[in-house]
Formats: sequence, structure tokens, C-alpha cells
Amino acid sequence: MQVTHSPAVISYAEMTVTTAMLGGAVMESVRQILLSFPLVVFSALLPLLLIYWLLVALRLASLELFERDSLKGDHLASSMVALGFAGVPASVALTLLVVLAGALTLAVELMLLRWLSLGMMRVPVGVGVLWLSFVVASPLASRVCAVLSHHFQRRASGHYRCLLGERVRVLEGADAAGWARAVLLDNAECEVKLRGKVGNMPRAGEVRVLVKYVAQQNAYRSVDEANFLEARAHLRRIRLRRGDDNGAAALS
Repeated sequence: MQVTHSPAVISYAEMTVTTAMLGGAVMESVRQILLSFPLVVFSALLPLLLIYWLLVALRLASLELFERDSLKGDHLASSMVALGFAGVPASVALTLLVVLAGALTLAVELMLLRWLSLGMMRVPVGVGVLWLSFVVASPLASRVCAVLSHHFQRRASGHYRCLLGERVRVLEGADAAGWARAVLLDNAECEVKLRGKVGNMPRAGEVRVLVKYVAQQNAYRSVDEANFLEARAHLRRIRLRRGDDNGAAALS
């Protein structure tokens, strides 16, 4: 007996095979894009960030993981403040920066890089794309952080250290013990306590920058805004000088 298959059955089988082949081709194309340089950098970073935020949600990791009690020294939180990301935890600023830079890099990859036969030139070109993506993403992420900072200011009782780098206006001069009150310049509803020291006492109406959190006193050390900016510029010059000296030593 000869068995015949109806056209509908054959058509359905062909459609299933075709769909599977298309799905496999799409997945292979996605895999190649995600593993291409420079996008592979973000393919590695984003899962790590996702794991970190999962731990934060489960309360197994701190939201202020990278924060320190002071802006003094070269650490991640201090560097993020120097880049204009004051008012939010460094982990939030870093996540926004990586996500936006990754989105820009993906756009460049899809619209330009994947259609070019770069060969070995893909590495230097990819490094340039990475640098440009972070340069463009930095001000965008900074603006988003400025909006999010109001959320953390309203909940400042739980996020003390992320206020470091914020500018405040002193409401009244320091008393005999060195205590003073101040409010954030961009949010007058957020009041903080300042603790002055000899030679660095807050004065009424003065604009200062929070530079250190003293947990035992639940208060902040602060410096005059002009002095803060001058110190930042001086440190930047020292770092550049060290970089020039290291470069000269490497060439000698």
C-alpha cells in the first residue's frame, strides 16, 4: 500500500524546518555580535552588574558598596564624584554609565562596524569606539544621576555617604562646639549637620562641599567650594605630571 502525505502536512513540516533554521541563524548572528570587540566588553560587564543588583535586592550586598567615609584618596566613589556623579551611590552611577555606553557601542556595531572588513584594525578602532562611547555617555548618565539624586536625598537617613561631593549652603554659623546646620543647594528640604574644626569653621551663607562623613557624630566635614575645586585641580595636575614622568621613564 502506498502512503501519501497531504500537501498541508508537507507544508507544515517545511515551515517548521524553515523556522528552526531561521531561529538558529538569528541566534548565531546575535552570538557573533555579542562576542565581537568592543561589544564583548559590555557582554562581560552587564552580567556582573546584574548579579550585583540581584544581591542588593536580596540584601546580600550593600548599595553603598564602593562608598568611603571620605573623598580623600583614589577610590571609585571619589573618582565618580570628580566626574560629576555626586548625590548617588557609585554603584548606581557606574551602572548607568555602563548601560548607556553599552547601548551606544551596540548602535555603532550594528550600523557601522559589522559591515566593515577591518581585520586587525578592529582592535584599535574598537578601543576608539569604547572611549567615545564613554565620553558621550558620561554627561547623559550624569543628568540621569542628577534626577535620581533627589530620591536618595529624600532617603538620606539610609544613604549618608552618597551625599559626599554635594554642595550645601550653611544656614547659621558654627556654635562654640563647631556644630552648624546646612541644606543642599539643589534641595532645600534636605538638611545636614556640619562639624567644623579649628581653622575650618562653617560661616552663615557660605557654600561648602561635603567631603567626609563622621559616622559616630552623624555629621559631615566640609570645605569651602573654592578650596575644594582648587584642591581637585591641583590633584589633577599632580596625576598628569606623574603620568608624564612614568611615560618618560618608560621611554628612557
